[in-house]
Amino acid sequence: MLNLDPITLISRLITLVIALTVHEFSHAKTADWFGDTTPRANGRVTLNPLVHLDPFGSLMLIFAGFGWAKPVPVNPYALGMRSPSAYMLVALAGPMSNILLAILAAVPLRLGLVDPFSGGQAISLLYNFLSQFILLNLVLAFFNLIPLAPLDGDKVAGYFFPPSWSRVLDRIRPYGPIILMLVLFGLPFVGIDVIGTLLFPPIRVVFNLLVG
Repeated sequence: MLNLDPITLISRLITLVIALTVHEFSHAKTADWFGDTTPRANGRVTLNPLVHLDPFGSLMLIFAGFGWAKPVPVNPYALGMRSPSAYMLVALAGPMSNILLAILAAVPLRLGLVDPFSGGQAISLLYNFLSQFILLNLVLAFFNLIPLAPLDGDKVAGYFFPPSWSRVLDRIRPYGPIILMLVLFGLPFVGIDVIGTLLFPPIRVVFNLLVG
């Protein structure tokens, strides 16, 4: 993945800025909408990418195809005072924003407005960019929906899981970052690609549904 051509690299950089910024802004804006002042107090209710981007997570998205930004600080207790589902909806807002971005980018492809077989080089470049944009937004959304702390899926699963399953989440939550690093960097060294095996089949299905 390190021998990216310049066009792919530029596409991923643009996608990085848009996808991660909108993802974190959606968390912050949803929490703000529910009355939690924590994101606004930390300057996170903004579309300024410099506020949201994490250097290492950004490099991972460019070179590995998945990554992360700086987490938006929220107050679960303030959110819980407004609605039992508020904390879950704040967590869900990030991945859903990336799915929405993927859908919007797929519209011109689905309608045949950007056809790489009937246009010039510029159309071909635009088609490749939109394809990369859709794919990386789907990767970011599905990756963050993994029910493992500190990912958004941990909060979503905690809301929907039955009490017995939620207690399991509570027990493994402190070790979530360690487990995640092991899955991302440790297991691939011994030939076990958990992320690719679990995520890319449904991502491929959704991508094909969107693009047609």
